[in-house]
Amino acid sequence: MYQTIKTDLSEGIYTITINRPDKLNALNKDVIAELGQALEEVYNNPEIRSAILTGEGAKSFVAGADITEFTDLDAQGGAALAQVGQDKVFSKIENAPKPIIAAVNGFSLGGGCELAMACHFRTASENAKFGQPEVNLGLIPGYGGTQRLVQLIGKGKAMELLMTADMIKADEAKTLGLVNHVFTAEELLPKTREILLKIQGKAPLAVGKIIALVNEAATASKTGLSNEVKAFGDSFGTEDKKEGTAAFLEKRAAVFTGK
Repeated sequence: MYQTIKTDLSEGIYTITINRPDKLNALNKDVIAELGQALEEVYNNPEIRSAILTGEGAKSFVAGADITEFTDLDAQGGAALAQVGQDKVFSKIENAPKPIIAAVNGFSLGGGCELAMACHFRTASENAKFGQPEVNLGLIPGYGGTQRLVQLIGKGKAMELLMTADMIKADEAKTLGLVNHVFTAEELLPKTREILLKIQGKAPLAVGKIIALVNEAATASKTGLSNEVKAFGDSFGTEDKKEGTAAFLEKRAAVFTGK
């Protein structure tokens, strides 16, 4: 049914696996489209009580967006890219009436970190690494990263990670509150399933209300998300974006000019 993801339904848990291991499960238009379809299934299939989002292979959850899709985008195209992703996937995950946990099994960078943060909470394997490296490309996060990272780990540390593009390991991510649990690679999915099976033993309508009300208290604001889309698009109109993406694809250091 799908080309870039795999799905499995067992014991009421719908496991969605991003399946591009040769590309470190990088997000592209096809992945976004198919994730959107899988989320429709989560919303509409009564047999699904909860969901896990993970990546194929031992190296990567999602190592970011597919940069090859960025090269020809201007400001309008960049904003459209961000808006489609937020509407079809990221906001849909955050506002799902059923719990969705990210089981982060490796690199969770850029759009991958944003994807994990959109989930209701996160578990991670010991080899997981998190980061928002968009500034290296002359860009900013476009899928809610400037909003959700602040809310999960606080303004100061979020500022540092967003501006330095530094990666953090799973144990630091747990200390900061970015992830709830760290497991061995072998334990990651079984232990995450245990958590969801416990939640599935509770009243489904009450769980759905908890998600909605906690989101109301803590979620990214609509204004912040829409402003991020605009700023992300504006970044695509800069010379620094052209230099940053070219340097990434050419595997060289970027030389930014602030233009």
